[in-house]
Amino acid sequence: MTSISRGDVAHLARLSRLDLSDAELDSYAQQLTDILVHVQTVSEVAADDVPAMSHPTAISNVYREDVVAPGLTPEQALDQAPESDQQRFEVPQILGEDA
Repeated sequence: MTSISRGDVAHLARLSRLDLSDAELDSYAQQLTDILVHVQTVSEVAADDVPAMSHPTAISNVYREDVVAPGLTPEQALDQAPESDQQRFEVPQILGEDA
């Protein structure tokens, strides 16, 4: 079993320019060792006959046919607009820019 020593954590802390206390070094060493144990356990469970998956359940995309449908004419689109100018919606100025 692979384990992370207190010295390994201290070395990584120095490289990362982290100032860790003695208690933190001990705690992180134990936590990192626990993580390695869990990773090893998961690695042992995986079997050669089980395909690798990125998601725990099978997922598939649902597509629809891309059907061209007629859209609104500019006159229809602007029919209910309070103000329009040159086939565009006219809205109040909000950025303070000169028109």
